[in-house]
Amino acid sequence: MSNSRRDFLWNVGGGLGGLAVSQMLAHEAMSAEHDRPQPEFNGGLHHRAKVRRVIQLFMTGGASPMDTYDYKPELEKLHGQKLGPDKKPEGFTAMPGALMKSPFPFKQHGESGRWVSSVFPHQAKEVDQMAFLMAMASKTNVHGPGTYMMNSGFLLPGFPSMGAWISYGLGNLTDELPTFVVLPDAKGLPYNQKGPFSAGFLPAVNQGTVINASGKNPIPDLFAREKYQFATRDADRDGFDLLRKLNAGHAEKQPGDSLLDARIKSYELAARMQLSAPEAFDVSKESAATHKAYGLDAAVTEDFGRRCLLARRLVERKTRFVQVWSGPQGATGNWDNHGSIPKELPPIAMSVDQPIAALIRDLKSRGLFDDTLLIWTTEFGRTPFAQGGDGRDHNGGSFVTWLAGAGVKAGVSYGHSDEWGYKAEEGKTYCYDFHATVLHLLGIDHKRLIYRQNGIDRRLTDVHGHVVQEILA
Repeated sequence: MSNSRRDFLWNVGGGLGGLAVSQMLAHEAMSAEHDRPQPEFNGGLHHRAKVRRVIQLFMTGGASPMDTYDYKPELEKLHGQKLGPDKKPEGFTAMPGALMKSPFPFKQHGESGRWVSSVFPHQAKEVDQMAFLMAMASKTNVHGPGTYMMNSGFLLPGFPSMGAWISYGLGNLTDELPTFVVLPDAKGLPYNQKGPFSAGFLPAVNQGTVINASGKNPIPDLFAREKYQFATRDADRDGFDLLRKLNAGHAEKQPGDSLLDARIKSYELAARMQLSAPEAFDVSKESAATHKAYGLDAAVTEDFGRRCLLARRLVERKTRFVQVWSGPQGATGNWDNHGSIPKELPPIAMSVDQPIAALIRDLKSRGLFDDTLLIWTTEFGRTPFAQGGDGRDHNGGSFVTWLAGAGVKAGVSYGHSDEWGYKAEEGKTYCYDFHATVLHLLGIDHKRLIYRQNGIDRRLTDVHGHVVQEILA
């Protein structure tokens, strides 16, 4: 949209009204930037989409596979034997100890017979809805680079996250809410802070919108505080008129600055969210039975349960991509169980188990699984040998991811790790394959979703990646 057209809208509509009308016409400019999803592709960009919305559940710290989903009876036989590396591998925080069996009993569940440990009694009942990638691997044993890799496909900062790529490639499903929403743990942000939901070199408008779900006002400054009596509608109009003039001057000097366009669009979105957001984030409207199902009545599950419920409410209202994080960065309160697997893993597992199972059942009962993809993952796994007493160290050699919902072949698994769970042995999948598969379900060919940056055609999957057809319906 030209500056003169936007100025016209401002002068006619003024204030928030002008912002909202401006955004409607801004779709013309978006269409000119790059191809948009086609109706004949069911919302997909390159082929027919089976998924339109995504919820990603990210377990910060490296969830231990052999204590959750990757049953290793060989560890029981070899428990206590020093068969691991005799030197400290790169990325390990201490010398490796003896092989350590899981302290938690495993049982088979569902028609698929999936082995699940006792730390996930609720998710165990839903395994027939899931498709497991049992041989995921990372190129690093370090949290920061590992978290970047699982979110952006690169070990270094500065690259767009998967949510940003999806926002860029497909755009929004609604004008009333953000396209990419991030719901971090109440205890804090994950490793790399806001880096894992960055837009990188993509237009800034594609970055994740961080929502403080535990706060009194989840979206800060959406409304003026009561003590600011001067913040009236007339004052808004005058302020926005001055801002328009400043932005217009900046745009003339910096025509390639996507931050300016992102700011303008954020104001436009804020105007609409003053009407839509209070209802969308008000979980008190849900029934008592729903609150109980998600664990909002118990301290251990309240935070993650609330955010899972919000994720459902957001995708129900057509938010494209919602990311829910379990655990902050740091040595405690997450899945980084160096100190003691028996003591540290059960509390964090309990905090997510019931809410995740409730989310699966809720999505199914509301028909949202018809076009919504649910993902559970982490940045890497943990060692089959002990660290210190009964903890486990970082391990990029093998970890587990599962997917459920639209386009997924329920109750199957692909790949497996070795008999200890130390390395991916068959069907190894990296973040590139995971990302390619998610994009494929959204109707995107990962090799064709490209953004030229500094003379290089960049992709979420870099120069790698294949779609894991074995887990697709």
